[in-house]
Amino acid sequence: MPHSKKIIWRSPKGEIIACVEKNKVLQENLVEIRQICQDALEDAVLMGCDEQQVRDVFMELIASLKNNYSGQD
Repeated sequence: MPHSKKIIWRSPKGEIIACVEKNKVLQENLVEIRQICQDALEDAVLMGCDEQQVRDVFMELIASLKNNYSGQD
């Protein structure tokens, strides 16, 4: 199931990212991330893990991501 919510991507200054190719790449990335997470969740549950714990670990992982481009304009 693809990500169905229409996202309007914005720059740090609030400007809309209107480039069709950029929006296409961002959408494709979300589809890939969702599928990987779905597969990992299903694997964990099939192996007997607690679903909520797996979801919590995913959230921690997302929260720990670092922006390696911070401060670069």
